[in-house]
Amino acid sequence: MLELWLPVVFGIFIWWFATGLVLLLDGLPRTTFRWSLLISSLLAIGALAGLAHTANQSTALGAYCAFTCALLVWGWHELTFLTGSLTGPRKIAFVPNKDGSGRFSQAVAAILWHELAIIVCGLLIVAMTWGAENQIGTWTFLVLWIMRTSAKLNLYFGVRNLSEEFLPAHLAYMGSYFLKRPMNFFLPISVIASSIVLGLMLMRAFEPGSPTAMTVGLLLVSTMLAMAILEHLLLVLPLQSTALWKWALRNRKTEVTIAPELGTGPKHEDFLRAN
Repeated sequence: MLELWLPVVFGIFIWWFATGLVLLLDGLPRTTFRWSLLISSLLAIGALAGLAHTANQSTALGAYCAFTCALLVWGWHELTFLTGSLTGPRKIAFVPNKDGSGRFSQAVAAILWHELAIIVCGLLIVAMTWGAENQIGTWTFLVLWIMRTSAKLNLYFGVRNLSEEFLPAHLAYMGSYFLKRPMNFFLPISVIASSIVLGLMLMRAFEPGSPTAMTVGLLLVSTMLAMAILEHLLLVLPLQSTALWKWALRNRKTEVTIAPELGTGPKHEDFLRAN
């Protein structure tokens, strides 16, 4: 029984702690960013080597190692984004065109380099583990990528809780690409589709005769997917997700960000005055 609960507990803890650690490091003075990025980069390189090393290890320990390595690589992407080191060519708030359009193209430009880096890294991980027995690291990275992309799209289409507190001062302009509204058409699709995948993964994990390593690995990935689904729900539920990471956000100053209400875009001058 312990071997079934341990992956779930480990997955929940690492989701909570890793998210908080990135937020904590990003909330420190910007003079510390170089050291945070250096250490994270070294860990990411080591994690890529770990993924290659464990690719053919069909053991429970190999599953834990691949899962952790994928999270370390993902953590590097999150840290480079939140520190502003790797975002996109556009580093200012949304400025509507004369007809009020342009939010999507400007939003893509604001995160373009970050997204391309994730794609390149994802392809590298897939190539390193192609045909190997241990695919847990690859599945973990893909789940994180797909669900984070889904979360970004939902912020773009509009949700109740924008969680601007997660944005540091130097990325406050990102809030101008969010839309505040009770619900959007894409969120139910995201939750239902990911929940179906979660159910299929759990069925496969508990399939009679399934190897222990496969069961452990699928439980790890399933837990991460379940946490991502929870994050999606927190976008629209009347709850404050920031309460989970108060310890990591204690150094953050309250920032004024601009989020258009139900399709009305902010004026660029208003954003500049607010920041």
